[in-house]
Amino acid sequence: MTPVEQSRNETKAQKAFSPAILVAVVCVAQIFVQLGSYAFPALLPDFIDRWALDNSQAGTITAAFYAGYTLAVPFLVTLTDRIDPKRVYLFGVACIITSYLAFGFLADGFWGAAICRTLTGIGWAGTYMTGLKMLADRVDGRLMTRAVSWHAAGIGIAGALSYVVSDGLDALIGWRWAFYVLALSATLAWMAVALVVPAKPPARAPSQATGGADRPRLFDFRPVFRNRSAMAYSIGYCVHTWEMMALKGWAVAFLTFIALRSDESDLFLPPTAIATIVILFGVVTSFSGNEMSIRFGRQRLVRIAMGATILLAATMGFYATSSYLAASLFILAYTGFVWLDSSSLTAGSAASADPSRRGATLAIHSMLGYGGGFVGPLAFGVVLDWTGGMSPEAWGYAFAHIAGVVLVGRVLFGILRPRDVAGDRATMSTSKG
Repeated sequence: MTPVEQSRNETKAQKAFSPAILVAVVCVAQIFVQLGSYAFPALLPDFIDRWALDNSQAGTITAAFYAGYTLAVPFLVTLTDRIDPKRVYLFGVACIITSYLAFGFLADGFWGAAICRTLTGIGWAGTYMTGLKMLADRVDGRLMTRAVSWHAAGIGIAGALSYVVSDGLDALIGWRWAFYVLALSATLAWMAVALVVPAKPPARAPSQATGGADRPRLFDFRPVFRNRSAMAYSIGYCVHTWEMMALKGWAVAFLTFIALRSDESDLFLPPTAIATIVILFGVVTSFSGNEMSIRFGRQRLVRIAMGATILLAATMGFYATSSYLAASLFILAYTGFVWLDSSSLTAGSAASADPSRRGATLAIHSMLGYGGGFVGPLAFGVVLDWTGGMSPEAWGYAFAHIAGVVLVGRVLFGILRPRDVAGDRATMSTSKG
C-alpha cells in the first residue's frame, strides 16, 4: 500500500468513527473482556480451603497470570508496529475466552488453575497494551494522555467489578458456571471490537514512507532501552505493578484474616465488596492523577505517589490488624496512592516513545510492569510463609517488603530523570521560558 492510499484509508476511517467513539468502544470492550481477570483472587479463600493450597501455591496461581503476560507481551505488542493492533487484540480476547472456559471445565487443583491463569495472562498481553495502541495511534498530545487515562479507567472498573461479580456468581450458580458467564462477557467484547472498530494500518517510519533503507527492525529493542525517559517511566511502572498486583491478589485474603481474627460476625461489608470499592476508588485516583500530571508536572506526581506508598506499605500490615474497619480504611488510603501514578506512568512512556517504535516501547513497558506483577503476589505469599503464615506479624512483613521495592524504584526514577510530556503544563511553561 502506497503512502497516498494509506492516507486515504485513514481519512475514511476517521470520518466513519470519531476518536471519541473509538475510545468509548474500546474502553467498554475492555470492561467486558477483563471482567473475570480477578475472579481467582476474589475467590482465593475458598480455593485455598477447597484445594488445600498453602500461601506460596496460592500466590503462584495468582502470579501465573502475570507470568503469561510477561512472556507474551514483548512479542504481541511489538507486532503492532507492523500489523493492525485490532488483529492482535482479537487474538488476545480469544485466548481469554478459552482460559475462562478451561478454568470452568478443567481446573481442579494447583496445576490446572495455574495453567488456565497463565493462558488468561497471555490473553491480557494481547488486549491491554494493544487496546491502548489502537488509541495512541489515532490521537496525540494531551488528548492521547487522557485517552490512556480513560482506557486505564476501563481496565480498573473491570478489575473492581471482577471481585463482586465473581463472588455474586459463585454464590448464585457456583464457581464453575461463574467462569462460563465471564467467558460469555468476553465474547461480547470480541464481537464489539470486530464489528465496530475500523481497521487501520500501523504508522510508518519516515524512511518506510520514502522508500529508505532504515526501516526499524521489528524486535530490535536496543533503541527503546536507550530512551532514558521512557525507561524511567517503565521502571516506575514495574514497581507500581508489583505493589498493585500484590494488593489485588491478597486484599480479600487479608480482610478475611482480619475479620476471622477479630471475630466480627456482623461485617458492614464483605471483603469482596471492600475490594471492589477500593479498586473503583483507585480508578478515580488514576484518572485524577493524570490530570494532576498535566497541571503540575508528571515527575513531581510520580515522586509524591511513590513516597506515600512507601510509608503506607511499611506500616499497614503492622497497624491495620486491630479491626476490620481499620484494615479497610488503611487499604482505601493505600489504594488511592498506589493508583495515583498508574496512568501517568503509562502515558509518560507512550509519549516519550519514538512513534515508529511505540509498540516496542509499550511492549518493554508492559514486560517490566507485569514482570513486577508476576513477582509481587508470589513474593507476598512467600514472605507470609517465611514469617509465620497467617499472623499479624507475617502480614506486616509481607506488606513491608513492598515498601523496599518501591523505594528502589523511586531512586532509579530520580537517577534517570525522565521528562514531562507534551501537553503537561510544566512542559509548556518551560518551553515558553
